[in-house]
Amino acid sequence: MTLTSHRVKYDPKYFAIAYPNGDPPADKGVCTDVVIRAYRKLGIDLQKQVHEDMHKNFSSYPKNWGMKSTDKNIDHRRVLNLMRFFSRHGTILPLSQTASDYKPGDIVCWNLRGGITHIGIVVNRKTVGGTRNLIVHNIGGGQVLADCLFTYKIIGHYRYEG
Repeated sequence: MTLTSHRVKYDPKYFAIAYPNGDPPADKGVCTDVVIRAYRKLGIDLQKQVHEDMHKNFSSYPKNWGMKSTDKNIDHRRVLNLMRFFSRHGTILPLSQTASDYKPGDIVCWNLRGGITHIGIVVNRKTVGGTRNLIVHNIGGGQVLADCLFTYKIIGHYRYEG
């Protein structure tokens, strides 16, 4: 079953979730939940990994939300925290305007303007013309495949193998 075969409504609410391997209700989520669920299918629990890294290195993570300590329910569901985690434990890849630089499995982050960030995963399906790989993401219409790699300003490009 692919990430896009399950209907997910965009829902940015705070959820109290189990730990480890916690997840919002299966029919709800945001862009970060696409990434978290994809890695969970690979046996990697980003909730636990991000929480543990933030607990040990809290000062290394963004303070945009006024948090004074970690929160296992939400920390891994924030784009800037995932960006910091991937830059600390994954491979930071170049930001480019060359489609072939973005390989299946790569994580891409964008600035949507106004301080709003977004995240998605490059997949092994191509655009109609075959010029670039599609992205799985959730920007408000559920988890979808889209040709959106260069639609927004790219601010992060990572590879993470857990």
